[in-house]
Amino acid sequence: MRREVVERIERVIKDLWPTADVQVFGSFSTGLYLPTSDIDLVVFGKFREGDSLPLWRLEEALRKHKVVEENSVKVLDKATVPIIKLTDSLTEVKVDISFNMKNAVKAAALIKDYKKKYPVLPYLVLVLKQFLLQRDMNEVFTGGISSYCLFLIAVSFLQLHSREDACSPNANTGVLLIEFFELYGRHFNYLKTGIRIKDGGCYLSKDEVQKSMLDGYRPSLLYIEDPLQPGNDVGRSSYGAMQVKQVFDYAYMVLSHAVSPIAKYYPNNHSERYRAGLGLMGEGYCHIISSDGRNRR
Repeated sequence: MRREVVERIERVIKDLWPTADVQVFGSFSTGLYLPTSDIDLVVFGKFREGDSLPLWRLEEALRKHKVVEENSVKVLDKATVPIIKLTDSLTEVKVDISFNMKNAVKAAALIKDYKKKYPVLPYLVLVLKQFLLQRDMNEVFTGGISSYCLFLIAVSFLQLHSREDACSPNANTGVLLIEFFELYGRHFNYLKTGIRIKDGGCYLSKDEVQKSMLDGYRPSLLYIEDPLQPGNDVGRSSYGAMQVKQVFDYAYMVLSHAVSPIAKYYPNNHSERYRAGLGLMGEGYCHIISSDGRNRR
């Protein structure tokens, strides 16, 4: 279905610019998409940087060919990355289209490489994406963090994990989920520490990072060094990072209680558990984790 959406849009683009190259990136390209995820497309061609005319020409053509729902298409030509946002008229799948964004395709390749290196990574990331989606925290503009930020902090978590078996194909995903929530909900120092995943990964002192920044600038609360563009802070727009930290912390508390050997003697209030945001997902994952809780150290 999603491939058909891409093909319909690509035909419109090729009709406008026959030599244009249309590529898929983002979660659909990497296989880390949820049923509600949008499709990210980038159009490569001889377009002048900063010229918004191609955006408006494509928007007009998509309307003309009735590829989009009439009221869904928007041109965001003043955004940091100018894009067209639309909803496919047949499937209601949402699509974002940008122009000449080379780093977007490189990021997709980077994600695929890390998926091969850490077999457990896709499972962990998909659970976390659904977790944030249920709380409207899967987008920066709603006070959450981007999928790319989430992926990078998950990579860092596995890179710097104290147990070697955490990265094996047989690692207990439920245990890793609890430990992820514990790290980023309780122990990670957002005020003083940044994240780097290049060269095996490490933590960065924000004081040291700031020394290399222009006067008046400082690392963001969720500072993540861009592995593809040194000097770029991937988390700079994540103004709601502390709200994300809070839901991670509460999820850690609820899941830890659920798998504790003495949990049955001190049950959590059922409504509180659902407010924690575990909902339908929590029941299943509590079972997965408790089935091998001894792996946790």
